[in-house]
Amino acid sequence: QVQLVESGGGLAQAGGSLRLSCAASGRTFSSSAMGWFRQAPGKEREFVAAIWWSRGSTYKTRYADSVKGRFTISREIAQNTVDLQMNSLKPEDTAVYYCAASEIWSDPTRNNEYGYWGQGTQVTVSS
Repeated sequence: QVQLVESGGGLAQAGGSLRLSCAASGRTFSSSAMGWFRQAPGKEREFVAAIWWSRGSTYKTRYADSVKGRFTISREIAQNTVDLQMNSLKPEDTAVYYCAASEIWSDPTRNNEYGYWGQGTQVTVSS
C-alpha cells in the first residue's frame, strides 16, 4: 500500500521558517514527480513546488510565483522523502500543505496529474 505522510507543519510568525517533510512508503518514487500543493480555507488547491528527474540532467524544480525565492523543494532518494523548506513566511502562506507523487505527467504543476496524495499538514503563519 502506497502512503505519503507529511510532517513538520505548525505555527510560525511572519518572516519565520518551517520545514515540511513527506515520507513515502509502499514503493520507490525515485523516477516520479513529487509535488507540494496547498489549500487555504475557501480556496482551491494550488500548486506550490515540484521536483522531477530530467533525463540527461539532474532533478529539475518548479515553483509557484508566490513562493519563488522563499521556498525550496528537495528530495532524498535513499530515504524516499521530499522536503519543502519555507523561509520568509507570510500570513498568506497559511494553508493545509499536501505532498503528492506522479508516475506519469506532462505538467507537474497540475494537481490532476498526481495519483498519490498525503493527508496534509496544517501551516499557520501569524502576522
